[in-house]
Amino acid sequence: MRTDRGRREFLKTAGFTPALIAGSSILGASDRDERGDAASDSARYPYALGGAAPAGRPKRKLAALCTVYHYLSHAYHIVGRFIDGFVVHDGRGLHHPDFEIASLFIEQIHDDDLGRAKAKRHGVRLCPTIADALTLGTDKLAVDGVLLIGEHGDYPINEKLQKLYPRGRFLFETLDVFQRSHKSVPVFIDKHLSYNRFEGMKMVARSHTLKAPLMAGSSLPVTYRKPSLEVPLGKKWKEALVASRGEIELFGFHALESLQCMVERRERNGKPQGVIAATCLEGDAVWKAGDAGKWSWELLDRAIARSHSHNPGDIRQNTLDFNASAKHTRLTPNPLAFLVEYADGFRGTVLIVNGHVDDTTIAARVENRPGVDSIVSTLFYLPAPPGADFFSPLVLRIEDFLATGKSPYPVERTMLTGGILDAAIQSRFEGYKRIETPELAAIDYPPPADSGYFRGPVADERPNEG
Repeated sequence: MRTDRGRREFLKTAGFTPALIAGSSILGASDRDERGDAASDSARYPYALGGAAPAGRPKRKLAALCTVYHYLSHAYHIVGRFIDGFVVHDGRGLHHPDFEIASLFIEQIHDDDLGRAKAKRHGVRLCPTIADALTLGTDKLAVDGVLLIGEHGDYPINEKLQKLYPRGRFLFETLDVFQRSHKSVPVFIDKHLSYNRFEGMKMVARSHTLKAPLMAGSSLPVTYRKPSLEVPLGKKWKEALVASRGEIELFGFHALESLQCMVERRERNGKPQGVIAATCLEGDAVWKAGDAGKWSWELLDRAIARSHSHNPGDIRQNTLDFNASAKHTRLTPNPLAFLVEYADGFRGTVLIVNGHVDDTTIAARVENRPGVDSIVSTLFYLPAPPGADFFSPLVLRIEDFLATGKSPYPVERTMLTGGILDAAIQSRFEGYKRIETPELAAIDYPPPADSGYFRGPVADERPNEG
């Protein structure tokens, strides 16, 4: 096997000039680093080559706690952006967060793991335990923030079709270190807090007790909206419907989060944000509920009108065709409806209609002025992998949170949304029974004045020359 030095000598003796070596795909990243011109190359070609973070004052340290770290996993997208930076199309260009990943804990190491190599390349401490990642091998908390990425990996699936991710266990071990150290730092938790709504409430309560700032959730509330839509605070909402796709828990959370981040802005007449009951419907019962007026066909049509993936034909037949296809699994009951009853009397609906759409949209009837209603709608736009650029707005919000200790939206939103999901899944498990949720009814929080979704362009919009 050739060494790096031997490889360089081989290229030279084979007649390659230094310029050709610099552009050759044969030459590895380590060679470019030794040559010393990687920074100038990256400055010229940030989309192709990325770029090292500019030298400056020492960055604040983060511990990344992950279930797995493989290609296109959430850890890959979130932790990777803190390490490598990312391009933001709002004038800032190649952006490097003002934080460095100091330690990396990966609970499950599989053959497709990329985290260990990533840690080695970037001088990140690879840790055997959560405590070690937080203390950096000392006896006290030694980082300035925590990324808890408990998504993907081989974990059990219960009889309700919920995947038992260990986010609660990860957080409680983190909080134990905070308690022993008599110090707390901000913690971001990817996706919903827990598959179990009662555990999620305990996670928030203990974080508050230790005065540990907590942010949780996914990219849906902060991703691009097409078209741009920000309903002013305090408007009267009459009804709202989200049309979405995917598995009952994995994407059911995304759909409910999309609903909640919008309807939380409604006029509630002094009532809390909370939810008093949730019901799941499946199959023909979904369409019958629409025919009976339990949700609005008009809003469904207006929501799907914003979809970039709308399948021509009848929604009923398209969902049946999906069920008959090889893609259908037991984890994707289809179609599904989540009927959500709020404490102030408002009702929201989520429809999972695999085979008809493969994205997430919302339509709502809002009082524009006294006695005059309007239907508003938008697509929660998720650019495709491998970049999955919807993670960039999320990382920008996480960075703000880590810097200030203030979440861009209260963690109670995520606690409520995850609670609704758990209740809706329980409804399906118990024969589509209406599940009353007194534990969720009193949850309240003020919605943020600015919902925080990203207003910049998705990609370079510079006009062509000539």
